[in-house]
Amino acid sequence: MRIGELARQTGFSQETIRHYERIGLIPAPARGESNYRTYGPEAANRLQFIANCRALDMTLSEIRRLLSLRDDPAARCGAASELVSDHLNHVRARIGELQQLAEQLEVIESQCQADADTTDCGILNELDRMGPVGRDDAESSHVPGSHGPIP
Repeated sequence: MRIGELARQTGFSQETIRHYERIGLIPAPARGESNYRTYGPEAANRLQFIANCRALDMTLSEIRRLLSLRDDPAARCGAASELVSDHLNHVRARIGELQQLAEQLEVIESQCQADADTTDCGILNELDRMGPVGRDDAESSHVPGSHGPIP
């Protein structure tokens, strides 16, 4: 199948499929007529595996390691278990961080006087008064898609 059909079948964009090919998550496909990429059913299976990992908020590095284990029949399941355990610990730590964030937002939200002008807005004033909060690497630990789909 061509890349467009694979994209429709898997829900990945053609650009993402090409990216995954470039970084080695999926093998380079055969080239057919007019040098078009021609994918077999294993490509769709592999992309589904990747989608499942991404749904669990795994990094591309983690996915690469899991795919390597999946591709090696002699690999031990314990390696996959260790990776998932490490990821679970990261998720639990992130949940704690998100709970603290929710508490901060509740404090800020409680400053709202809905009928006040924005010059007297408790939320905006509180955000002006606050010192630095959060982590320097907050962007790297942000959960993609947590605010809904990106337009």
